[in-house]
Amino acid sequence: MILEDLNLEGKVAVITGGGTGLGKAMSHALAGAGADVVVAARRVGPIEETASEVRGMGRRALAISTDVADSQQVERMVERAISELGKVDILINNAGIGGEQVTKPIWEITDEEWRIGIDTNLTGAFYCSRAVGRHMVERGSGRVINISSGYGLRGGRDNFMYCCAKAGVVLLTRSLALTWARDGVRVNCIVPGFFATVPLDRPEIRQYIESTARFNPMGRVGEPGDVGPLAVFLASEASDYVTGEIFCIDGGGLAGGYTPTGYAPIIPLKG
Repeated sequence: MILEDLNLEGKVAVITGGGTGLGKAMSHALAGAGADVVVAARRVGPIEETASEVRGMGRRALAISTDVADSQQVERMVERAISELGKVDILINNAGIGGEQVTKPIWEITDEEWRIGIDTNLTGAFYCSRAVGRHMVERGSGRVINISSGYGLRGGRDNFMYCCAKAGVVLLTRSLALTWARDGVRVNCIVPGFFATVPLDRPEIRQYIESTARFNPMGRVGEPGDVGPLAVFLASEASDYVTGEIFCIDGGGLAGGYTPTGYAPIIPLKG
């Protein structure tokens, strides 16, 4: 019975940011559970690669180049998904940007930088949810999974757009969950901790990953494949009584006091 509840056979999933990292891993996981997958992101190469891999698993797949910060592109992507695959059962709002702006003083942040950071990490999730919302409600069934971040729960030094947007994703999740609770649509949020989503072929990257892992209670950083089973659970009938919830997947980081604030204790050196 439990395995039957986790089966996604016959379901259609839209995964934004699905060409790389966590999005690629979730595309593989949902396809492995039986879902057909629409892979959406801006860069054509990575989404075509992921879609090809999904087809190699025996599932249908579409690769649709989409900037989630552009509402018209989002609407066209959803319309094509429904037209070619018949429906959308699952939406994973994973697309986002971060890293390059995290240490910028607030007085140096331009209006355009603020807009891009908020639009890509929060408004995009709103646009995608809006685009599939009526479709799901009218069918009386659907799953929306939003991807936030530990930065949306704890904040970070000089990290404004990303923190504010990811915190907004948490409240978007809860507002949608309450709105659609009696319409058969479940909305939940995954909060990943630190994940190794880039190649470790450069020594400086490997050293950074290894030094970061020492501060995690489990002694390691996450691998993209770690998030796949959680996404399958939230996309499936096994989570039918779960909505409006936040699922941290961080090796115990937040629970253990590991904080993404940019601060570290000052320890005197002894000779």
